[in-house]
Amino acid sequence: MEQLNQYISDFASFAWGLPLLILLIGGGLYLLILSRFLPFRFFGHAINVLRGKYNNPDDPGEITHFQALTTALSSTIGMGNIAGVAVAISIGGPGAVFWMWVSAVIGMSTKFFTSTLAIMYRGRDSAGDLQGGPMYFITEGLGKSWKPLAVFFSVCGLVGALPVFNVNQLTQAINDILLRPNGVEVGFTSNLAVGIVLVIITSIVILGGLNRISKTASKLVPAMVLLYFVSVVIILIVNFEEVPKYFSLIFTDAFSASFYKGDTFLGGVIGGLMLLGIRRGAFSNEAGIGTAPMAHGATKTSEPVREGLVAMLGPAIDTLVVCTLTALAILVTGVWQTTDANGVSLTASAFGNAMPGFGKYLLLICIAVFSISSLFSYSYYGSKCLSFLIGADKKHYYNYMYIVSIILGATTSLSMMINLIDGFFALMAFPTMFTTLMLAPRVVKEIKAYKLRTFNA
Repeated sequence: MEQLNQYISDFASFAWGLPLLILLIGGGLYLLILSRFLPFRFFGHAINVLRGKYNNPDDPGEITHFQALTTALSSTIGMGNIAGVAVAISIGGPGAVFWMWVSAVIGMSTKFFTSTLAIMYRGRDSAGDLQGGPMYFITEGLGKSWKPLAVFFSVCGLVGALPVFNVNQLTQAINDILLRPNGVEVGFTSNLAVGIVLVIITSIVILGGLNRISKTASKLVPAMVLLYFVSVVIILIVNFEEVPKYFSLIFTDAFSASFYKGDTFLGGVIGGLMLLGIRRGAFSNEAGIGTAPMAHGATKTSEPVREGLVAMLGPAIDTLVVCTLTALAILVTGVWQTTDANGVSLTASAFGNAMPGFGKYLLLICIAVFSISSLFSYSYYGSKCLSFLIGADKKHYYNYMYIVSIILGATTSLSMMINLIDGFFALMAFPTMFTTLMLAPRVVKEIKAYKLRTFNA
């Protein structure tokens, strides 16, 4: 068993290794240049699309642009934004934040291309309903002979979408922030209770299908980002004298030759770009993994570029806003230098330092809402993969497997299972990015045609 555990751990490390780093960052950079830095040029137009300026209720699809974005964000805004940022800073110092920003800008171009393709090449499932996502743009864009690649993506998605890691981390946060400090004995029974509560909340939402998931997400996501934003603003006000110093340090340390933990340029690149921007950052903004296009592919629109523009706002909100808020909270309170805590505990220390008494509990509310909302959308992604593999009439079976995995995640610390899911999640990026790079020239043509239709009409 120990040897098997080691094999799976090695598999996860290999899956998230240098080839994936080159594919996600190198591929994203290529797409950014190919689109002539479209995320910057069309940002204002993307906001107008999101606001519903171009909505047409007669367009094909199930949900609005706003619901698609919030559904995708409900999966991306989670533990990566809180624990991942803390890990990056503890390894690379303030300079790591700069490389997070770089990875977010690159991620915006990737999200644009993958989600544009999700609308350009929608397919029909076995029930005849219109569907989008990597498995469909592989078969519809590259042709039926490429179906094995779509099947590979879907199989990886079945495992990669399981919520064991997320649930495990949330249970840990509840234990460390709420239960243990208040004298509650933590063990299998308390963890099971947490798992059952999560199952009840999740089941109510996911068994209602995409419409209920998207409606819940469209209310929950803006509220949770606002709550987190207000919480961090309070921390910044309490430590306002430190804000300018650390904001400038983010830039200077990203390129400095030395730091208290060694080489900061190396720490910044590896800690910020590789660790957060790839392994934790993929959990954070999922650019290039292929999950978000499944949500954006269900949007009511006949204009692929519009949905791509809405999708590209995801990494901007997720990384440039939420991750930056976490980073500033950790930096200005000084906890990153005064404690050995890491991950969620480091962020909790920052909140507790600035708001004694209730700060940690406020963070726990944010963590709980972030994590629970991500449970909704991941179930949709997994069931969509199962639908592609064995038929739309059987996709609900995934929800039962999903619910069992929530209990497993809460009651066990199966590193083997977490590594397995982690590895399969990474493997989803290979068919997604490979196909996106092959079809990218077609997206560029679509951008030109869209500009003529929209701005020269």
